[in-house]
Amino acid sequence: MSDPDEVSALRAEVERLSRALGALEDTHAIRRLQHAYGYYLDKCLYDEVVDLFADHGEVRFMGGIFRGRAGVHRLYCGRFRANFTGGYNGPVHGFLLDHPQLQDIVDVAPDRATARGRFRSFMQAGSHESRKTAAGSSVVPRQWWEGGIYENEYAREGGVWKIRVLNYRPVYHAVYEQGWAHTPEQFVPFYGETYPTDPAGPDELIVPQPTLWPHTDVVPFHYVHPVTGKSWEPAPR
Repeated sequence: MSDPDEVSALRAEVERLSRALGALEDTHAIRRLQHAYGYYLDKCLYDEVVDLFADHGEVRFMGGIFRGRAGVHRLYCGRFRANFTGGYNGPVHGFLLDHPQLQDIVDVAPDRATARGRFRSFMQAGSHESRKTAAGSSVVPRQWWEGGIYENEYAREGGVWKIRVLNYRPVYHAVYEQGWAHTPEQFVPFYGETYPTDPAGPDELIVPQPTLWPHTDVVPFHYVHPVTGKSWEPAPR
């Protein structure tokens, strides 16, 4: 190989390695972003959660779509914070809301401007019997299981990775004492009204409505099969 050819080959190899390293750095940053989301949500730090989203981000949750910074804030601070912590941004006595982020598969686009990620959450949540409301009356002790899938989209804004679409599909909810085999139908109801009719509701309803245990489906995979290279398609019933 001549000197010019060798230099060209070395340059090509350096460029390939630089792209591969960049993709690995992006993957690590996105995993860190999503895991940070889980840790902030654990402790009801809803302001910090909202700050993880892109300016034009959105959340898809319980059959509704919350659009933009206003919609994301309405869900986390208008619904969750109001219901779980009485408006306080942070953990409160006797309230558990663990959100581990597991089984992550992250794929960065070739231009390194966007990415997709799939995560699983296995939640343990509830209120301790000693918890009190602001009025001083006892909160009924409650504990539940929840499992779900995230199929998210991410975008780089100003050189920083942020959540563009957080698509959380709960698979099941279950009362702790009885378990998922005894989950009532519509144990947690889907949204039926949009904002502003529902002051804490979504900007749009998802049609068709997602399924919830005991009904089952597959949350579509953003990636192809790692061996066959084929995209998954549901089999006809």
